[in-house]
This record gives sequence, structure tokens and C-alpha cells, in this order.
Amino acid sequence: MKIPALTLALFLTASLAPSMVCAQVKWDLPTGYATNTFQTENVQQFADDVAKATGGKLKITVHAGATLYKMPEIKKAVQSGQAQAGEFILSAYSNENPIFGVDSVPFLASSYVAATRLYVAAKPATEKLLDSQGMKLLFSVPWPGQSLYSIKPITKLADFKGTKMRTYNPSTTKIAEMLKAQPVTIQLAELGKALAGGTVDNFLTSSASGIDSKLYEQAKYFYIVNAWLPRNATVVNKKSFEALDKATQDAVVAAGKAAEERGWAMSRKIDAAYIKDLNKKGMTTGLPTDEVREGMNTIGDTMVREWMASAGPEGIAIIEAYKKR
Repeated sequence: MKIPALTLALFLTASLAPSMVCAQVKWDLPTGYATNTFQTENVQQFADDVAKATGGKLKITVHAGATLYKMPEIKKAVQSGQAQAGEFILSAYSNENPIFGVDSVPFLASSYVAATRLYVAAKPATEKLLDSQGMKLLFSVPWPGQSLYSIKPITKLADFKGTKMRTYNPSTTKIAEMLKAQPVTIQLAELGKALAGGTVDNFLTSSASGIDSKLYEQAKYFYIVNAWLPRNATVVNKKSFEALDKATQDAVVAAGKAAEERGWAMSRKIDAAYIKDLNKKGMTTGLPTDEVREGMNTIGDTMVREWMASAGPEGIAIIEAYKKR
């Protein structure tokens, strides 16, 4: 029996359509940061680049502002495969393993040049650790240097005593304790509300966060201390990545590499601009007093030694490699 050519074509199109639709892979990528932060903008560009490079074969939906998972839940969601990919700040998990917190050891790396050297030195160990937890590192981008915000002037170390200091990882908690302040764990997305409610008096975070989260509305003093440059990591669940064909895997890796290079450049560019913006918004900006700076450096020296002791031979090797570069 002969089948008319047009009928046959329509039959084949209808038969192939479902498989063509199913061929598209969809990933969720949650992040705890708002859509207007440079980190989220960079992650969104990564997702767009992947879609373009794969011809829409892999679609990554970025869920910003902790809308899909709260920030502390994102890493676990990726590990378990509930989310195929995700972005989180590495140092929040230094209680799991000190390696996660090397970028946030106070005053170990206080510039972009130094932070780059530290990242290169620590990357093999970081990738190995994430791999053991079922994740693959796609890219990692630092925030501008963490500086000191306060609702009141801080000119001497005694000014910290008894104040409520916002913390978000073990390192910041330790700093608060050494300054004789009261540690208060609050995620960035909730910091503005905490300031308005009097829950927080001072905190360390970047110039970018100050603008993006409108922290200048309550905090009126900004001291440039550049304590460290903490890095966000964008990771993918290993099984989800390995389920992709080779060409799509290569596209994801290439987009991740581009996102890392772009993100570091974005971070550098916005830091100086944001400090100027904080001043324009009414904040008093400038360097800390010698007493505050020296006190923080002393805390930093102590915490570097403590970190090396807790991290063991692998951590010591990272610091040695960092200092040789």
C-alpha cells in the first residue's frame, strides 16, 4: 500500500515531536542573592550562555533571592539532587571542613591579587572536597573585600564590646567573640530588616551588599578594612552533569569558565564605585583608626594559625603554596 508523501511526512513529524520536546533538559539553579546583585547577574548570564551554546537543549532556570530554597538549604539541595545546580558562599560550610573557609580567614588575602593566588592554591583541594560530596565546581567568584559597617562610630576596640555583631559563618562568629561583641547569625537577605529592628549594630560585608541590600538606610558608618574576599561557588550535582552528552558538558564547562573570568572582573569594577555610592547615600566612609586596624590584624594572625591547625596537612599545604606564588 502506497502512503501519500504528505501523509507520511505529517506522520513522521507527529512521531518525532514528543522525543524532540523531551530532549530538552531543564535544571533549577537556586541562589540566595537578589536579582540585582552582580553575582546573580553573572549566574544568569551563565545560564543564558549555556542555553545559547546548546541551542536550548539545556535550560537552566535561576531562582534568585532564596525563592526556591533558603540560602542554608541550597548546598544540601544540590548534593541530594533536589536542585541540579546552585550557588552559595563557600565559607558558610567551613564547619563541615576548614577547606571551605580558607578564603575567609581574616587578613590572609586582602586584595584581588592575593585572593587570586589563594584561590589557585586552594582550588584542587576544594574541587576534591566537593567531588566527595557529589558535586562539581563550575565557577567561583569573590565578593569585594569585607569591610566594617556600623550604626555608630567605631574608633577604638572597646566600642565593639557588648554590641550585636552580625555573623554568617564560623569565622565571623569568632571575630565577634574576640572583639567581645555578641554574635547574631543573620543571612544577607534578612540583614536590612534586622538593622531596622535593632537586632544588629555592626557587621562585616562588602560594598556591593551595602548598595544592593540598601544597608545604608540604617548603617551610617563604613570602614574600609578589606578583611577578606569571600567567594561564592556555583556547583552542579555530579549525576546531573554526567547525564548530559559530551557536547553539552563541554558547553557548561566553557560557560562556567567564562562566568568565572567575567565575575572576577565585575567584582573588581564595582567595589570602588559602590564605596563612592555609599558615601553619596549619606554614609561616612573611610579607613579605620590605627587601633582598630592593629586590633583586627592581631585577630587575623591568631585565626590564620588556628585555621592551619584545624585544616591539618592539606590546609598547611594550601598556605605554603599560596605564599610561594
